[in-house]
Amino acid sequence: MMQFFNVKTVEETYKQIEELVKSVKETEEIPLASSLHRIVAEDVVATESVPSFQRSTVDGYAVKAKETYGSSETLPGFLSIVGKVVMGEEVTTPLGNGEAIYIPTGGMMPPNSDSVIMIEHCEELSDLLNTYKQVAPGENVIQIGEDVKAGEVVVKKGTKLRPQELGAIAAIGKTHVTVFKQLTIGYLSSGDEIVPYETTNLQIGQVRDINALTISSLVKEWGSKIIYGGIVSDDYIEYQNRAKELFDQVDCLVLSGGSSVGAKDYTTKVIESLGLPGVFIHGVSIKPGKPTILAMAEEKPVIGLPGHPASAMIIFSLFAEKIIKKLSGEISRKRLDRVQVRLMKNIHSSMGRADYIRVKLLEVDGEWWADPIIGKSGLISTLVQSDGIVEIKSEYEGARKGELVSAIMF
Repeated sequence: MMQFFNVKTVEETYKQIEELVKSVKETEEIPLASSLHRIVAEDVVATESVPSFQRSTVDGYAVKAKETYGSSETLPGFLSIVGKVVMGEEVTTPLGNGEAIYIPTGGMMPPNSDSVIMIEHCEELSDLLNTYKQVAPGENVIQIGEDVKAGEVVVKKGTKLRPQELGAIAAIGKTHVTVFKQLTIGYLSSGDEIVPYETTNLQIGQVRDINALTISSLVKEWGSKIIYGGIVSDDYIEYQNRAKELFDQVDCLVLSGGSSVGAKDYTTKVIESLGLPGVFIHGVSIKPGKPTILAMAEEKPVIGLPGHPASAMIIFSLFAEKIIKKLSGEISRKRLDRVQVRLMKNIHSSMGRADYIRVKLLEVDGEWWADPIIGKSGLISTLVQSDGIVEIKSEYEGARKGELVSAIMF
């Protein structure tokens, strides 16, 4: 008698994946340089502040802000130039009253100085500095710990490491990071009609195993390793033996073909033989891809995909990515590539200059909003906090709260 589906909605399927799939527990410590796209297995905590000294964000002159007050192009101020800061060298000589010292971008602020006047806003005349603009205390200066404070969590457990996270971890002096082990996914195709995708001349009725390439590529794209188990014929004993052999080598098993209810579709029976609790989804209310099987066997996910390449890839993208990310220990979060979003705050910009503002995306009542992350350009922590950037084009003076803008996602 033909087995019928107990069809679930997409939402029900996601809910069951969330409830049943657990992350791997095995971890390893690896060099930071080799950790791109790996999943952090514990919070990365700063043992030192970044920066560890006050430094300039511009080329200019370190000054005492109060000594520039009232400076303008028509009525400049005057300070004595007493030297220059050398990059990479500690500055110990305090800045005296009425003095200024040249400082490059990133240079260490001299003791007693509290701001930097940009080189464009002053003029050097021998040992005299004319100041044409006043600056405020702290202007053009990154304070100690402004980027990262000692004891602060720099990268949270479950974060997939992007280049900006690597930079933040390197900035606090760590050369190794503890990550969850890299997953190994097994893939096995079934069907008498299926032949390797490299086959040049097809016989009547044969079908190239396109899924072997598309599914394997997605697995690699998501940061996992793949073991290709080849193609198995429509013979239950052979299918069961090959599936069990592959299952024992991997963290998650993917079976392609044989997920419908035809007489030779053994996939459900094979999956059930692998261990308990067994199948929890057999059929999803979706087109294409209704004959989808999801199961747990001995705490390992097993995925039965439709054989049709389009259905297989759609289903794998919808559900397998969520399963693999949950299994890998990655924090679950919605991800967009490019989207229209509404601003949560006003953004000010200057005409004639395109501004790219880092933003964190939040979903509110089904709509995406962008929360601008304001910080100096030298702060890598603002990149770690952000999901993407919003462009304010050069012909605009900014954008208002609630306005739709284009966000480019990291």
